[in-house]
Amino acid sequence: MDDRKYWVGFNLIKGIGAVRMQGLVAYFGDLESAWGADPAGLAEAGLGAKVIERVLAARQKVDLDQIWNRIESQGIKILTWQDEQYPSRLKEIDQPPPVLYIRGEYLPDDLFAVAIVGTRRVTPYGRQVTEEISSFLAANGITVVSGLARGVDAIAHQTALKAGGRTIGILGSGVDKIYPPEHQKLAEQMMERGAVISDYAPGTPPDASNFPPRNRIISGLSLAVVVIEAGETSGALITAEFAAEQGREIFAVPGSILAPQSKGTNKLIQNGAQPLLSANDLMQALDITRIGEHKTARKMLPADETEARLLNVLGGEPLHVDEIRNQTDLPIERVSATLALMELKGMVRQVGGMNYVSVRESQSEYKT
Repeated sequence: MDDRKYWVGFNLIKGIGAVRMQGLVAYFGDLESAWGADPAGLAEAGLGAKVIERVLAARQKVDLDQIWNRIESQGIKILTWQDEQYPSRLKEIDQPPPVLYIRGEYLPDDLFAVAIVGTRRVTPYGRQVTEEISSFLAANGITVVSGLARGVDAIAHQTALKAGGRTIGILGSGVDKIYPPEHQKLAEQMMERGAVISDYAPGTPPDASNFPPRNRIISGLSLAVVVIEAGETSGALITAEFAAEQGREIFAVPGSILAPQSKGTNKLIQNGAQPLLSANDLMQALDITRIGEHKTARKMLPADETEARLLNVLGGEPLHVDEIRNQTDLPIERVSATLALMELKGMVRQVGGMNYVSVRESQSEYKT
């Protein structure tokens, strides 16, 4: 059984967040050992008496194998801090969520993402701006991140999908509890070209207290946050606050000083957010024109030790597969299979007679 089930187990216990989870891993080395530890050991790892009581109670009530089987049967993926696929940008923030539950797929290219957030009571002006910005981002290969809420969020997701792009929704409930319920079909479409993600365990119902904290994930996954329309108490402003703490770029769309939906965005601009007057503002600030180059460069990086060893022996001069095998001391079957995959990824090229060259060495215009 996957040891990530213990991450899920601790994630279910009230009072164990990022800091305490980090303390448990540091003290015990892994969460399987922590799950089986006695009260004295848990206390030495930094847990207080009340939290220890909850851990002991959870052990009696929770069947981790059953929970894990249910998660797998629902097609839910789990990512923890220890997984290489865990979003690197999110890992940079203060107290990143220890566990992410994902329906759909988070891809390496989703590193290039921009959040679009705003009011549920969107105006025609706000709708038009949201559609223009989301469509522009999707057309330029940027993943659109939002919160799947009514209004600006839903429009941003829908427009990104219509433009053929990727989009990710961050939930304030379990990924099996889509909220609002009328967005179930939209969420399913997003799972085909993106994902819905939550740090709340499956089965968690939507609760008002869950939504402000999830906003740190919206901004944490993104290069920048764009606030389209927001009232003075809008949740979108909480996302902007998290973005500021995380060092993300913040853009706000200016609006009429008489419009309630623009009071929040105008205040953001007054406090230092960049006014978003056109999609070109994003283009310049984020250097979007170079994102295609960044994506290409990422694909050229070795995915594992075998690819790294093959790249180490390959250069601009053709090398026969047998010589590659000799120099790497790897089985010929693995060499052949890996070279075929690397050719599909554009990392190497076969130049005839089972001779290979490294693309980065053979193309002088390639820039690292």
